[in-house]
This record gives sequence, structure tokens and C-alpha cells, in this order.
Amino acid sequence: MRKNTIIQGDCIQELKKFPDNSVDLIFADPPYNMQLKNALYRPNNTKVDGVDDEWDKFASFTEYDNFCRAWLKECRRILKDTGSMWVIGSYHNIFRVGTTMLDLGFWILNDVTWYKTNPMPNFLGTRFTNATETLVWCSKGEQYKKYTFNHKLMKKYNGGKQMTSVWQIGLCIGDERLKGGDGKKAHSTQKPEELLKRVILSTTRQGDLVLDPFFGTGTTGAAAKKLKRDFIGIEKEAEYITLAKHRIDTIKTFFPEADWVEEEKEKQDRVSFETLIKERIVKAGEPLYTRKTYSATGA
Repeated sequence: MRKNTIIQGDCIQELKKFPDNSVDLIFADPPYNMQLKNALYRPNNTKVDGVDDEWDKFASFTEYDNFCRAWLKECRRILKDTGSMWVIGSYHNIFRVGTTMLDLGFWILNDVTWYKTNPMPNFLGTRFTNATETLVWCSKGEQYKKYTFNHKLMKKYNGGKQMTSVWQIGLCIGDERLKGGDGKKAHSTQKPEELLKRVILSTTRQGDLVLDPFFGTGTTGAAAKKLKRDFIGIEKEAEYITLAKHRIDTIKTFFPEADWVEEEKEKQDRVSFETLIKERIVKAGEPLYTRKTYSATGA
């Protein structure tokens, strides 16, 4: 495996070439299978540039489910026992993907809600404005409990407060949004770097290997590089790869959080129950349900 590179090809076929237990973190932003049938227009009669790409089209739910099962199966095989996986999706697909992950043996640790602070309005007024997407964070299985989670680091990143599972982040706009030769957005579902920054910062350590099987225009790779993590991307479309390579190659500075490390948990000396009796802290014969666990400091 060549680190910090982009592989062009079908993700399922390319994932099969990876060795078992070789990746620390997988972030996947798969096709959403939006099932769009008609063009959407704004009130001023201008067309909304939505997700109508060929890579997002599937003939049926069965075809989509089979596709997801195939790439998720390979992802679980190559994920380290100490690693974890994130998958992002909309209401169109995330419940189907989550079910498949559970069927394959993944263990859900959290569902994180990405609350978009600047969502696209529902122009027809027939539904609520869709302002969220869901990220499912999983370990390899229920028995794999040594996954990385930088709890204290993320608390520091969040201004001293424990970070919740609702992340308020705006859509990717402005200079961050990559443009094609026609001046229009290059990728219909480019994610903001802040989103990937939180994913990678919270669940990897410096030098870990991050894999993205649907690399697109390289947001995962850009965030990984700025956090001093290694990455591998898999992407079919040559146009996206060109944009992603240029984007990543031109990165010259790191996020200041790249050198942050998770503080080790404090270890407290434990005192035997016999010692507590000897020192008359508790009485012999005291019912078990009234007994407490005492540290060496008496806490």
C-alpha cells in the first residue's frame, strides 16, 4: 500500500487488494441513491444544481443494497481491530447502510448529526427544510473495544466542554468549494473540511492511516494531511482525482491541532476491602449493597 496516494478504480475491486487489518480509520461518503426523477427549480425559475450524477443512480434498492454490502464487507476486513469506521449519508440511504453494517458485524458507537447552519431551502414548500445529514461511527464489532477516541482532546477543541453528537457546521461554500473549468462546483456533494477535521481528530492519532473509498475531490486527504495523518483515497472519476491531487499537493501548513495528543487517563491506586476493615473505614459484615469503592485518596 502506497500511503498518501489516490488510486483510480472501482472501490470494491481496489479494496480487495488491501491486506487484512491494515487501516486505522475509514471514512466513507458513498452514493446517496437520491432517486431524483424531476429537475428542481427555484421560485425565480432557475434550476437547482442538485445531485444528478450518474454515479448516484441505481436501478433498485436491491442493487444499491448489494453494492453497499460488497464495499462494506471489504472495509471491515481491512480495518484494524483497534480502528473504527465512519459513514455519512442522508435520509435517502443512511438507514439502509446502517442496517447492512450491523448485519456485517460492525458495532455502532455513535450517530452524529451534522446540522447545516446554511441549508438549501425547500423551494416547493412541501416538506421541512432538510438541514441535517447523519454520520454513523462504528467499531469493527462489539468485542473490539480498543478503538481510538480522543475524548479529552475533543473537549479541549470544544472550548472545555464535552463535545456532543450534534455538529453545527455550514455547507461547503466560498473559496473552499472547488470549481470546474466552467466555473461551476466541481463535485455535487463536497463536504466541508471542518467535518472531516472532527472525524479524523477525534478517532486517530498522528501518523495513523485514513482510507476514503469514495475520495471525490479529496476533502478527507486534505484534512488528514493538515492533521499529520497518512491517507489513501480510491476514486473512479479522473476529473475528481486531478482536482484532489492539486488541492492536496498545494497544502503547505498544518492545523494547529495536528500536534495535540490525548492525555493519558489518570490511574488511581486501589485499596483492598480487607485494608478498609483493618483501618475501620468500614465494618466487617456490612451488607454488600452499602459498600463503596475507595481510592487511595479516600474518594
